[in-house]
Amino acid sequence: MRLALYQPDIPQNTGTLLRLGACLNLPIDIIEPCGFLFNEKAMRRAGMDYLEFSDYRRHNSWEDFLKFRDANPQEYGRIVLLTTHGKQSFLDFEFKPNDIILMGRESAGVPENVHELADAQLLIPMNPQARSINMAVSAAMAITEGLRQTGGFPTISK
Repeated sequence: MRLALYQPDIPQNTGTLLRLGACLNLPIDIIEPCGFLFNEKAMRRAGMDYLEFSDYRRHNSWEDFLKFRDANPQEYGRIVLLTTHGKQSFLDFEFKPNDIILMGRESAGVPENVHELADAQLLIPMNPQARSINMAVSAAMAITEGLRQTGGFPTISK
């Protein structure tokens, strides 16, 4: 399983998810351009002291990400978009081990062409009066369910 961040806006969210990825052995794809300067110094300032343990890949654009995905079919599977426009709950979805959980920009989500290419569009059931859940929290919720279903959590060692 992988997490992909589409043009993230907020370095703290990206740093949080890179740390989560490091802790869960979860590879992360960052699809640029970012809404902030993405470098080691900026990520450390965002609290990302786990950067050296993170398995992340940067892609210059959505098109570059798709080319890379198509060239690596064992590693990169279905695109599972988490979106407030989804019709199916992430809790009712059957995740596969090589799914890519895709998160949109905090400010704008993803454009229509990305929605159309997604193999699934999932949502998190929530209070209808609320607008949305923080992107990093939403990603963590979907990742947890995906790893739970596929047995993808790291082994506990004592």
